[in-house]
Amino acid sequence: YSLPRAAPSEILHPSKVVRRRRACSRIGGIPVRSSSLPLFSDAMPAPTQLFFPLIRNCELSRIYGTACYCHHKHLCCSSSYIPQSRLRYTPHPAYATFCRPKENWWQYTQGRRYASTPQKFYLTPPQVNSILKANEYSFKVPEFDGKNVSSILGFDSNQLPANAPIEDRRSAATCLQTRGMLLGVFDGHAGCACSQAVSERLFYYIAVSLLPHETLLEIENAVESGRALLPILQWHKHPNDYFSKEASKLYFNSLRTYWQELIDLNTGESTDIDVKEALINAFKRLDNDISLEAQVGDPNSFLNYLVLRVAFSGATACVAHVDGVDLHVANTGDSRAMLGVQEEDGSWSAVTLSNDHNAQNERELERLKLEHPKSEAKSVVKQDRLLGLLMPFRAFGDVKFKWSIDLQKRVIESGPDQLNDNEYTKFIPPNYHTPPYLTAEPEVTYHRLRPQDKFLVLATDGLWETMHRQDVVRIVGEYLTGMHHQQPIAVGGYKVTLGQMHGLLTERRTKMSSVFEDQNAATHLIRHAVGNNEFGTVDHERLSKMLSLPEELARMYRDDITIIVVQFNSHVVGAYQNQE
Repeated sequence: YSLPRAAPSEILHPSKVVRRRRACSRIGGIPVRSSSLPLFSDAMPAPTQLFFPLIRNCELSRIYGTACYCHHKHLCCSSSYIPQSRLRYTPHPAYATFCRPKENWWQYTQGRRYASTPQKFYLTPPQVNSILKANEYSFKVPEFDGKNVSSILGFDSNQLPANAPIEDRRSAATCLQTRGMLLGVFDGHAGCACSQAVSERLFYYIAVSLLPHETLLEIENAVESGRALLPILQWHKHPNDYFSKEASKLYFNSLRTYWQELIDLNTGESTDIDVKEALINAFKRLDNDISLEAQVGDPNSFLNYLVLRVAFSGATACVAHVDGVDLHVANTGDSRAMLGVQEEDGSWSAVTLSNDHNAQNERELERLKLEHPKSEAKSVVKQDRLLGLLMPFRAFGDVKFKWSIDLQKRVIESGPDQLNDNEYTKFIPPNYHTPPYLTAEPEVTYHRLRPQDKFLVLATDGLWETMHRQDVVRIVGEYLTGMHHQQPIAVGGYKVTLGQMHGLLTERRTKMSSVFEDQNAATHLIRHAVGNNEFGTVDHERLSKMLSLPEELARMYRDDITIIVVQFNSHVVGAYQNQE
């Protein structure tokens, strides 16, 4: 049995849900990702009608956890109800046998009667704010940092989980030995191990790639003599954005090998550093190190398992490097960078600075087909997924799409028991003939900032699946400037009574007076992404329902959302322009 797609309010009414089993993908004003069979549909041991009272009484996890057991929990840590189209990686259908009901499972559900009266629970506005603001972070760039006047005023960032634990990561840091600032969002899949590692390590690889030959020599000499190292990055982190202390030595040794190779390759004759080339080299080198560390292993059992988890999971990355008026965006996967531009009349327009690397990108499809024999033209991408399994066509990690079959078997057999007993890691993708099928090489876009370029939005696909890019830029622009253009309310073909229209106008006026309830632009954007109704305004009841969904259902309605909003200093940008 598959759980019918329904709005949170309808989850409380079994009779309604049964009648609307084939309902459209937008019910009750709350969009649900496009439908498909649940991931482990064979593992559902009872009719959905049985579980609706349990959902209502918040006892699904207790009863279902007793009725079912799982041999490989990390493979089905997401809800069994998640449609395949919501998953970045779709396991093979054979995985449905990994979860099976206990014998006489029904006995566990007979011990208690459940009330049939629907109960509604809504979060109060303070509770909603507490959830939305739990991971927010803001940083204001000092006007004078001792070296240069920055073209960045500051940035706001925030995250809203859908997975448990969240698979997204974010990073922001100032380059201390060169100029500029690095900001990035990372979207993990098949777990959070790879996105965590990339969020910790990638900026160091980029910073090292940007360093001049003399500075690299100075750093290497300091390591050799045991002296203190020059700081390379100043991190700007939320307390929840942690670093893995156990792997720090391993990560440092890999980074040191990289800068030693840069020293050997560079004789010091050339002083010009190509930022685009540095970004590409850093992405590719980190992905290569992730792969190599997993192949070599580590005598420490914890680290050995960690590097294998990082390599067998995956992550996309969208990183911006801002130095004066020079903006470079390096993107691998389907996160996006969007520039907010304010026109002369005060309106806002969106300029896309990245391309999605998935089946909707014709150039990516063509690239994949050219990299493999014509005999694989029909199998390399199936159902809009790489080999029928993976949504992004570029990513870190995911060695199951990069290593040869022999190498995969050798590493698994020599690895720890947790890996050798893992059916996911032992599974070989179908039609796997000419690896690698996946690359971490980024697509780099350059943009020269202008005074009308007011801000940059970096966000994982959880935001872009929910909101159109123009709406994202308009909402952020109006928030940052405090200017709201009073355009006619569009009802999108709905029949609206005069009373309903009056209510919409009153709600918009109330919204304008309380727009500064959020002190963080990313939080304000998440509020709209989750709480917007069909009229484009935040509906508190809808927002409350979406934020109070249990972990078993939240991933069914949305993905993790991670956002960084970078605000530019138009006066500094204009001064750069006037100097030229």
